[in-house]
This record gives sequence, structure tokens and C-alpha cells, in this order.
Amino acid sequence: MNIAQYTKAASLDEAWELNQKRSAVILGGCCWLRLSPQRRIAQAIDLSALGLDQIEEDAEAFRLGAMVTLSQLEGSESLEAFTQGAMKEALRHIVGTQFRNRAPLGGSISGRFGFSDVWTLFLALGAKVELYKGGLVSLAEFGKTGPGKDIVTHLIVPKKACQTAYASLRLNATDFPIIAVSASTDGENVRCAIGARPARAEVVTLPFADVQQLGAVAAAEKIAASMKYESNMRASEAYRRDMAEVLCRRVLTKILGGDAK
Repeated sequence: MNIAQYTKAASLDEAWELNQKRSAVILGGCCWLRLSPQRRIAQAIDLSALGLDQIEEDAEAFRLGAMVTLSQLEGSESLEAFTQGAMKEALRHIVGTQFRNRAPLGGSISGRFGFSDVWTLFLALGAKVELYKGGLVSLAEFGKTGPGKDIVTHLIVPKKACQTAYASLRLNATDFPIIAVSASTDGENVRCAIGARPARAEVVTLPFADVQQLGAVAAAEKIAASMKYESNMRASEAYRRDMAEVLCRRVLTKILGGDAK
């Protein structure tokens, strides 16, 4: 990776202005950015001096800065308790401790990676993206847009009483997931997200009463069948579809209060 001009932004205004240049790139931990083939960056923008590395919490929501690392999320006792361990389960497989110490949340969100465990979990939690100029937008809607010139500053997770579960299937412990599933319920609705299909995670929302009436097995079959799957070097389309249904059943069983198998 070759950088012609590097700027540590002193304010979000400065970062935003610099990012309007066609060749500008915002740096995160550079964990994936540096792997791009023959990457030359004319203007690199560093957000590390802007105080975006904080996990804030009030009665309404968690406000997670774009520079909060995956290790910070993994080690947050508040997030672990709020998600009943799903946060730690979603993050602990990602490459290794050294990688998670470097990788910021904003990079995972802005990158819109199809293999992202982070996307899958936060979709199920009904998270919103806070953009510097664009304001709040749901993570689901943000995923439908292409790369833009706005800056992701925070991720907002509504702090409703909920039950959450996460599960993934991998060839190796630190490999990309073959399929990833997360479900969360606030007692009114159930949100179930399926990622690594290998496309970016998508979420299905069903009334809690309907899921209870269907039961975890039938609800999992319905949700898994609503998604499209593809084959790649890690798994076939058919295998992903089958495993998505299995993992959906497990996470739905868990949030409905049963024994996941």
C-alpha cells in the first residue's frame, strides 16, 4: 500500500472535506485495506485523534464510536450482558486477538463485507449508522447503498430489553464463516439475520407471536428459505441453505427459551 499524502484529521469537518476528493481514503486499522492489490492512496485520512474510540451508554442506547476496536466490543461487560454473550461469540472467531486489537468497528461497517460477523449481529440488534452529514440511517438501509463520501462516526444500538443469540459455521476456528446467523427479540418482534451467504447479511423481521405459533423449526425453515445463497471455495449453495436453516433453528430456540440443538 502506497500513500502519497497522509493527514491526521483535527476535526470531522476537516476529515469530511478531505474525503470529498475522489482519491481520498479513510484509514481504519488498515487490516483489509492493505491487502488490496497494487493499492495506491493519494490522500489517506486518519480519524484516530477525533475521540471516536469510545463505547457510550445511556438508558436508551449504546453509542459505539467508529474507531472502537473489535477487541473493545468483545471485552465490554455491558455489551456482553445486554446480548447474553452473543457479542463475544460473534467476535471471538475473527482472525485472532492481534487483528481484533487493530480492526475498528467503522471499518467493518463502511466495508459492507459479505463475510462480516459484525454486520450479522448488529442487523439482528436493529442497529443504526450515524453519518457525519447524513444523520441516522438503519444498518439495513445503509447496506443497500454503495460506497459514498460521507463518514461513519458511530453505530447506535437501541437498548431495548431483548434476548439475543449468535451462531456461525467455519471450516477453521479463525476462518471466514461459511454461514452466520443471529436472532434477537424484544418480545414484540423477532429479527433474524443471515450473513456469509456469501453475500452481505440480510434480516427478516417477524412478529414474536407468529414465531411462537410456528415454532423454532418451522420459523427457521421459513426464514432460511427467504434468502438467496451462492457457492464459492468454502461451501456450496445447497450446503449453505441447509446450514442456514440449522443455525436459524438453534438461535431461535435459544431466544424463545428452549434448548438449542
